[in-house]
Amino acid sequence: MKWEGNRESDNVEDRRGENDGGGNSNGGGGGFGFGGRSIGIGTIVVALLGSYVLDVNPLTLLNVLSGGSGQVSTQQTPQTPRPAADDPMSHFVRTVLADTEDTWGALFKAEGGSYVRPKLRLYTGSTDTACGPGQSASGPFYCPADQKVYLDLEFFQLMQDRFKVSSEFAEAYVIAHEVGHHVQNLLGLSEKVDRARRTQSERQANAMSVRLELQADCFAGVWAYHANLDRKILEKGDVEAALKAASAIGDDALQRQAQGHVVPDSFTHGTSEQRVRWFSRGINSGQIAQCNTFEARQL
Repeated sequence: MKWEGNRESDNVEDRRGENDGGGNSNGGGGGFGFGGRSIGIGTIVVALLGSYVLDVNPLTLLNVLSGGSGQVSTQQTPQTPRPAADDPMSHFVRTVLADTEDTWGALFKAEGGSYVRPKLRLYTGSTDTACGPGQSASGPFYCPADQKVYLDLEFFQLMQDRFKVSSEFAEAYVIAHEVGHHVQNLLGLSEKVDRARRTQSERQANAMSVRLELQADCFAGVWAYHANLDRKILEKGDVEAALKAASAIGDDALQRQAQGHVVPDSFTHGTSEQRVRWFSRGINSGQIAQCNTFEARQL
């Protein structure tokens, strides 16, 4: 991925090494969900990666993250030294975020709207959010209540270790997916889905979550289409790496890896095939209208 020398965003909060404790904050509470809570890149990937980091049963984490009463006891991790100001990963994240700002700013303007740029907080271990406590084991997530993307860069190392995905563009796809949730929030889609889920059965609510997540994948593809069209960021193998990442975090793949079998009614983010399909749809078309997962007959 070609990104060096491009504009960097000033909307990044670098809180790495501070480890602010991740205590409850106003407007949050509970596990990672919708509306006033946060939207992560995958509830199941949360459990799988959390089990790797915390050395606990992934099914226990799934119970906790889905609102269960299971208790997980962990030891406090040592405080991480604050990185240098010229840290390459900081420059990378700032550049990718700036690229999403430029892309979505132009797309919103073309439709007569105004794009509100989200903040992105880099942190280590845990952090306070307006959606409640944030933990690195949760993977990257977006909090609609404060319009911030939260990212512990350790997730990218876990992508390499657990899923054998090593690509800057795949990492950019992760950031773009979370920004896609911000776009949904600005469009009022997150709140609408949250309201709908409250009146539905668990199976129906999960199905709505899948459509929301697949749309965020498609929005990530829309960003990539326009970023490459305007700034020629893609290099050979980049798209394939992003598709590999999308496939690796499909609900079916993660459940099969975590528990040896899949439970389709519990899917909240879509299968590997679906995630690849919708990211591909976005990056091939570059059109927001092509990302209407809520009216699609087949996901």
